[in-house]
Amino acid sequence: MTTRIHPSALIDASATIGADVEVGPWAIVGPRCVVGDGSVIAARATLEENVRLGARVKVGIGSVLGGAPQDLKFKGEETWVEIGEGTTIREYATINRGTSESFKTTVGANCFLMSYVHLAHDCHIGNGVIISNGTQLAGHVKVEDRAIISGLCAVHQFARIGRHAFIGGCSRVAKDVPPFVKAVGNPIKLYGLNSVGLQRAGFSPELLAELKKAYRLFFRSEVNISQAMEMAKSELQPLPEVDAFVAFVEASGRGVVV
Repeated sequence: MTTRIHPSALIDASATIGADVEVGPWAIVGPRCVVGDGSVIAARATLEENVRLGARVKVGIGSVLGGAPQDLKFKGEETWVEIGEGTTIREYATINRGTSESFKTTVGANCFLMSYVHLAHDCHIGNGVIISNGTQLAGHVKVEDRAIISGLCAVHQFARIGRHAFIGGCSRVAKDVPPFVKAVGNPIKLYGLNSVGLQRAGFSPELLAELKKAYRLFFRSEVNISQAMEMAKSELQPLPEVDAFVAFVEASGRGVVV
């Protein structure tokens, strides 16, 4: 295995380049960047500074990772972008560094960020997440494992999207989206469990039935969220996924989509 760096690429002396890495024409790898083994930096892509890429990360043409956060409170603190192994970032995506809030912006392993996706400062993306073309995430957004966000969505700062959730295209996500559900629209609304996605993920029929029961209790019954939280203790089986669903709703600071 050999590292292949195009003669026109610019690599800062403080950068670390792993084995079997490819860096394309006119790409820039800036100060203190770390590029993991087997990664590919395509033509004209830029790692501005303080970017850590895991193994086998692909960064598409013209993408910019590690730019300064677009936050007036940022005073030049040392902050980072961290990308997990096996993640693909397609062309012209932008991922900004964190602020003193968390000191980093992170993307987990085996994610797929499509063209023109933007992740603002202090976003934290779990493993196996898919974010489709043109979707924009404001600062401090958290997306849990294996969530899918369709194209041209806008996600408000500090919003959370639960694991295995599915967000339909052109949605405006201004509140938290619970795990395991489908949501779409502007204003965004819930449309039941993400049943197809959960079946593909290997969720058993029994677990799906209990999650559906939880969904109906919280979002399709005559009780409010506080009452549903109390009823959940006696009416729902204490399965890990059901507990995660209830805990997500209980912890919501912005309120949940209904």
